[in-house]
Amino acid sequence: MSRVAPGMLTSGSSRPLPQDLLRQASRRLEIVALMGTVLWTLGPVLRHLALHAEGAAWDRLLPVDLVAAGCALVSLGLWFYLRGGDRDPLAVGDLGLGYMVASAFAIGVLLHWGPVPGESLSTEPRITWIGPLILMFAALAPVSPWKMLGAGFLAASMDPLGMVIWEAAGTYDFGPMRNILVMHYPSYLLLGVAVVISHVVTRLGQQVGRERELGSYRLGELLGSGGMGAVYRASHRMLARPAAIKLIRPDLLAALEGEQAELATARFRREAEAAARLRSPHTVELFDFGVSDDGALYAVMELLEGTTLEALVRREGPLPTERAIRLLVQVCESLEEAHQAGLVHRDIKPANIHVGRLGLRDDFVKVLDFGLVKSLAEPTAGHEVATAVGMAAGTPAYMAPEMTGDEAVDGRADLYSLGCVAHYLLTGRLVFDAATALQMIARHLYDTPEPPSRFAPDVPAALDRLVLACLAKRPEERPRSAAEVARELEAIAVEVDDEVFATGGAL
Repeated sequence: MSRVAPGMLTSGSSRPLPQDLLRQASRRLEIVALMGTVLWTLGPVLRHLALHAEGAAWDRLLPVDLVAAGCALVSLGLWFYLRGGDRDPLAVGDLGLGYMVASAFAIGVLLHWGPVPGESLSTEPRITWIGPLILMFAALAPVSPWKMLGAGFLAASMDPLGMVIWEAAGTYDFGPMRNILVMHYPSYLLLGVAVVISHVVTRLGQQVGRERELGSYRLGELLGSGGMGAVYRASHRMLARPAAIKLIRPDLLAALEGEQAELATARFRREAEAAARLRSPHTVELFDFGVSDDGALYAVMELLEGTTLEALVRREGPLPTERAIRLLVQVCESLEEAHQAGLVHRDIKPANIHVGRLGLRDDFVKVLDFGLVKSLAEPTAGHEVATAVGMAAGTPAYMAPEMTGDEAVDGRADLYSLGCVAHYLLTGRLVFDAATALQMIARHLYDTPEPPSRFAPDVPAALDRLVLACLAKRPEERPRSAAEVARELEAIAVEVDDEVFATGGAL
């Protein structure tokens, strides 16, 4: 896990706040600093425009202009610092409090630099901009209440300090010091409210951290989310092993009742146990699984560094034939082991295929989410789960025709999806385009797909035939197994290599 930031904890507690929440606070402070830069620059300009309209010289430099310019530079510097990358949460929290005090000083000086013409001097209690400023920072920055109390007291004292400064400069006379304190005691009252807000914010953050603890794992930053749930970076309490935890959306089970919910949970456990036994290096390793205290299903997997095939094609466009074949063969190895174990993935798509570096080997494939989709998406209990939240098992753009009905589904449904993936890798296009999910399903049921070479002329005829065979409407017309698809892909790869060699390195 990331280093704990002591200044970001509730007083008397050692529980750190989640790192993603601290990064969000840093981002909010960055926005505030940018707004401060604009406001501290725009304020003096508008003041000079107003004075110029009253006959004063436009370029007359006032003492408060220097204060505003200094605060604008501080705001700009803080903005550049925060946008420069991930910063230590403790440093960001302290910087936020320091910026609050500096801003309060500037406000105190600007508000009291001279009496307003025609306005009688009054010592009645008043609320200035410093009070709301303290409240804002208490809500924005998750720091300990004791730190907020100390920094907030300094900020609230900037109104009296500003009056003392201008009184010493001979601008005007406020009378006894008690008059100054009486005028601004509401700021100190608001400071008490700010301390309470700071306490609530940090406690809520710690509650999020507690609720993210699953078994022996502690959740960290959010890595991504989708229709079935969210994936978080995590670490084991005892072992120095990073992991990724997928939380299945609680409302999927909440949509069921009694026996159906128990059946869905039992199926999830059964499929997760089967997935945990898979040993292909091209299947993401499942470390652990279970049900959290609040009833959410979760699975603990190896943490991968890299990207998905979907993101790869979006970034680089259609892949060269030899590279696409190399990736697809690895997917076939994962699918073959799973199918022999009786597991059907049911949601093979580019977003569920990870590619990265393993050791010295690039373009190493890992198939994600084995056993997690089927357990909550097959007929009986799982189907009602999906229907209850408006979902369908699988992804329409990659879904085999037989998955839209009640007929039995086996590994050949994954081969159909693999054909869709191959078409996408080679062309950068989906097999079918449609405006809605229902239209997409209908096209997979009834329309004839175009061969990849229709959009990518360099695709060899043998690969065209294999992709179209995988996209056959009837399962019995597709290749018999993933191993058979892998053998044909490897044979095509040899033909491609021979042709490249014969043509001197260019197809």
